[in-house]
Amino acid sequence: MGAQSKPAPIGPWGRATAGAAGAVFANSLVYPLDLVKTKLQVQVKPSEATKGESDEPHYSSTWDAVTKIATAEGVAGLYAGMAGSLAGVASTNFAYFYWYSIVRNAYFRYHKTTAQPSTVVELSLGAVAGALAQLFTIPVAVITTRQQTQKAADRKGFFETAKEVVDSEDGVSGLWRGLKASLVLVVNPAITYGAYERLKDIIFPGKTNLKPWEAFMLGAMSKSLATIATQPLIVAKVGLQSRPPPSRQGKPFKSFIEVMQFIIDNEGVKSLFKGMGPQLLKGLLVQGILMMTKERVELLFVLFVRYLQTLRSRQLSSAATLAAAAPKVSPPVMIK
Repeated sequence: MGAQSKPAPIGPWGRATAGAAGAVFANSLVYPLDLVKTKLQVQVKPSEATKGESDEPHYSSTWDAVTKIATAEGVAGLYAGMAGSLAGVASTNFAYFYWYSIVRNAYFRYHKTTAQPSTVVELSLGAVAGALAQLFTIPVAVITTRQQTQKAADRKGFFETAKEVVDSEDGVSGLWRGLKASLVLVVNPAITYGAYERLKDIIFPGKTNLKPWEAFMLGAMSKSLATIATQPLIVAKVGLQSRPPPSRQGKPFKSFIEVMQFIIDNEGVKSLFKGMGPQLLKGLLVQGILMMTKERVELLFVLFVRYLQTLRSRQLSSAATLAAAAPKVSPPVMIK
């Protein structure tokens, strides 16, 4: 009997599904943090002259935002827009992991090598994958950001919010608001996954399957580095995708540079890092849980493929045994 064949390596679809499943699971656990960090990032600090003129609540911290939202809208208010957000998370991560697998495999085929790519190459591959993913998934992010920043009284469903965006002065192109900022921000997942792969090689050299706590630790460390490096761009992108602040009288921002300039002029340079607390905490938890879950799901895919191969092998063996044991029947003789 021949040697048992090795299970096929997990392909782009398997990696994409594993990544999307891990991201949805992780983000569903910490969604209130996502909502709070978005609200903190779009709010404009009122000046002494404008205090009391706006009916928009102002949040001084993560906990202040959580308590005020829960008091005003109940616990359900902390999960406003969650369905759209998770749809966006699933589509973005599926697209990212799919394209990341494709471009990484293409790199190895082109260079005809199995050696791990350098840090610069790893970051470049991640950036290409991130850019491709953003082109397909940014409309969901725009709609979700609008939902998260709507007042409770004005809150609309996913498709109603999409219609509101399309009916604005930008038209259909409004669904791709912040695309340039998002393309710049592909350095975030590029730094995250590039750092993850590099830290994995450094801390756990030669190890293929990580333990859950190991994957969590690497995911949290890599995401922290990426978040600190890109926070001003994250704040600017959220500003682009949300409704403009009241002081702009409905005039939307045209670029992320304009958003950053507005924040600096009205609130100071430090405000480019507003929402850093929940952003960092969310990133730590989400990336840690995502990578931990993704590693487990990928392992399940491999085991499932192995099971199918074993099952197929048994069926073929059984069929061959039955065929060999079956009595030979002579063909019928025709009587004239």
